[in-house]
Amino acid sequence: MRIDLHTHSTVSDGTGTPAQVMREAAEAGLDVVALTDHDAVDGWEEAAAEAESLGLRFVPGIEVSAKDRWVSIHMLALWPRPEDAALAEILALTREARVGRARTMVERIAVDYALEWEDVVTHAGDAATVGRPHIADALVARGHFARRDEVFAEVLHNSSPYYVHHYAPDVHDAVRAIRAAGGVPVFAHPAAHARGRVVPDRVIASLAEAGLAGLEVDHRDHDAEAVARLAALAERHGLIRTGSSDYHGTGKLNRLGENLTSVEAFEALEAQRG
Repeated sequence: MRIDLHTHSTVSDGTGTPAQVMREAAEAGLDVVALTDHDAVDGWEEAAAEAESLGLRFVPGIEVSAKDRWVSIHMLALWPRPEDAALAEILALTREARVGRARTMVERIAVDYALEWEDVVTHAGDAATVGRPHIADALVARGHFARRDEVFAEVLHNSSPYYVHHYAPDVHDAVRAIRAAGGVPVFAHPAAHARGRVVPDRVIASLAEAGLAGLEVDHRDHDAEAVARLAALAERHGLIRTGSSDYHGTGKLNRLGENLTSVEAFEALEAQRG
């Protein structure tokens, strides 16, 4: 059984609709797939219906934005109850903050590159969550860069003078909120140094005590050393080892099913659903 628990659609920063992501998952030979858009659940119904028609097992999820001091953290929430008021409030606050942050970044970037907020709105479309990838797509469309990843390397990285921080809950609070909503929290790409600063091992240990269920060990952004370290941390703290594609369609090089979660790990995660 081929299981991929981390994908994105046009509800956040992917390039395919929720239904399209499910179709592509089926074409990639997946059996179980989670849709985990950033801070949004809007794609679940469409994805679930398409997955059922294709004979796929659908897992509803969210990639929740969080932080530890100034370190940005992404926490996968699998099977949370979308009607949970506390989690819904966190997601709404984060989405609102992302818009304000994006506007400020566009103002800064526009000093050096031809770019307007309307360009970003056009590329965000009906997305529930507006983010840096939409700014990147707007800069590509303007002809400043050839690809989204080039924009991140040159303009949108965390150390860029154009970069702006945005509200996100403390990661320990996020883990507890996910658990309270019946969800299962998995730390996404915890050693992805190329994305910016990462948390030290002691934070992962404290998150395990707060209710963290798993670590996304196998990920494109982890080298062999990181995989070995994270696997050892998972074993030490009783965390479930997962692997995922972090698929964004044509927005990133990541391919569906390039990293997978084992059946045993999936069953262990599902056993923790609230």
